[in-house]
Amino acid sequence: MTTSETPQSPRVMLVALTPDAREALAGAEIEITSLPFRVGRESRSMTRLRQEISLERRTSGDKPNNDLYLVEQAEFLNVSRAHFLIERRAAGYVLVDRESTCGTIVEGETVGGEHKGGTVALHDGDVIIVGTSLSPYVFKFRVR
Repeated sequence: MTTSETPQSPRVMLVALTPDAREALAGAEIEITSLPFRVGRESRSMTRLRQEISLERRTSGDKPNNDLYLVEQAEFLNVSRAHFLIERRAAGYVLVDRESTCGTIVEGETVGGEHKGGTVALHDGDVIIVGTSLSPYVFKFRVR
């Protein structure tokens, strides 16, 4: 690399591993272009926009609670309205459970739950389950 070249930022992606995750992303994967990236359950009147991605309908000036909204129709809810976020820190990417009820499972380890919150480092290829192991929302975190 010459001195005039700048290193390219890595592409951060969420890849759907289940049909419900694929539906939430409106495809196989999405690129996360803005951090922190917040994920939670749809809870207000929603509108389906381009590519079937759910976006919350708010009045002008309101800041959305999430960047990705997950729709749950089952009696038992896995996803909290403010469930987790992904952010970049000096040491790399982390997942922060936003004091969710069921927690977030990252590579088999539960982070948060019971409104405790918590943080875990994210690495390329880590599997994220939103809620309990029975959740329909399973993603893979990718850095390319």
